Amino acid sequence: MTATGADREAAGLTTRGYWWWERRRSVALDGGLALVSALECGLEGVAFAGDAGLPVALGVVFGLLAGSVLLVRRRWPIAVVLVAIATTPAEMGFLMGLVGLYTLAASEVPRRITAVLMSMSLVGTFIVTYVRLRQGVDENADFGPGDWYVPMLSLFMAVGLTAPPVLFGLYIGARRRLMESLRERADSLERELSLLADRAEERAEWARTEERTRIAREMHDVVAHRVSLMVVHAAALQAVAPKDPAKAVRNAALVGDMGRQALTELREMLGVLRTGDPMMTRVDKVPLAAVGRAAQAAAEDGPRLDEVEALVGQSRAAGMTVELSVEGDARAYAPEVEQTAYRVVQEALTNVHKHAAGARTWVRLAHRGAEVAMQVENGPSDAATADAGLPSGGNGLVGMRERVLGLGGVFVSGPTDKGGFRVSAVLPDQEDREDHEGREGQEARGNREGQEKDGASA
Repeated sequence: MTATGADREAAGLTTRGYWWWERRRSVALDGGLALVSALECGLEGVAFAGDAGLPVALGVVFGLLAGSVLLVRRRWPIAVVLVAIATTPAEMGFLMGLVGLYTLAASEVPRRITAVLMSMSLVGTFIVTYVRLRQGVDENADFGPGDWYVPMLSLFMAVGLTAPPVLFGLYIGARRRLMESLRERADSLERELSLLADRAEERAEWARTEERTRIAREMHDVVAHRVSLMVVHAAALQAVAPKDPAKAVRNAALVGDMGRQALTELREMLGVLRTGDPMMTRVDKVPLAAVGRAAQAAAEDGPRLDEVEALVGQSRAAGMTVELSVEGDARAYAPEVEQTAYRVVQEALTNVHKHAAGARTWVRLAHRGAEVAMQVENGPSDAATADAGLPSGGNGLVGMRERVLGLGGVFVSGPTDKGGFRVSAVLPDQEDREDHEGREGQEARGNREGQEKDGASA
């Protein structure tokens, strides 16, 4: 990762502290330019003192002071240019004028001020050059150029000493501002990428948590139901073994079948988890894409509504009195809807085995236009039936509620007036809802297009 602007600014504090300079090399550069400019103006001050009838020492000191102003060019570029313009009649400060105009054009000074000062410098240089050239031509009688010579050469000298530093300063200033804007944009993009990475990590963590919760629900539903039936059959086997060996053999076979079915479902779930990258053996290391694939594969390979009858038959074989009723014409639903409906019935029957041994139970399925409803209701527990002593973790109703609400359904559970318990759920058909949403989206787009056409016609 590249360093941000804040990091660079923090790192640059170690080289600051030299008044308005940011780096040591800036101090050395401005100091060197000021020294050269002071020496130049000092030497030119000798000629200026002779022409003005002043002491030579005074002219030298004046030149040294004027030339050293270049030291503050970064802080006060306007003052440097004004001093250079003021010393133009004395024919000194050429380096100061060039560097001052360049610094002024490259700085953040308003462009109208730069244009005014550049014009003043241009006019001043033109006038001084014109006067000196005219004096030289008049003194040299043998040299007789045309009338165009002095104005043209004066204009050329004025433009040559003014335009190049200004244009170069404007270029450097524009380039500097461009680099600063690009740096700020890079810093902004880096911050946005960091935020996006954090949000992506949060979404991935949320998806992993959801997937772990889903796996826990599947494991709970599979293990709790199958093992509950195995425990019930084992208790019945223990009770009837001395009296009815044939029935004991049948119960033992049912226990074996339940165990094999539980192992098969667990093996299928573990196979889904192992699909994808073989190096990913931990759930918390599974990426978001793998989580989505695992969830989709689990939904497609899960149980279906047409297996509810077999599920009820298993509970009947365990000694439970269960009645199954189906209303409406059965049809295919989305895989996740059928799996959730199956798991709700399965978990409700498991709860009857755990908490209401011997209770009469009713399982109802209703196929409606755009939804499927299920209800599992049991009466009070039969006191004559021995409790199998199955443990309860309190996660059954929570898992059912999470499944149903996750699909946009309705889940209600609670005791009945007759002392039993009722679990009800309604699940919308995902395919019908997607088709309905798609049709609504098309109608909305059609309405917008019609409004746009009407507006264009108007």
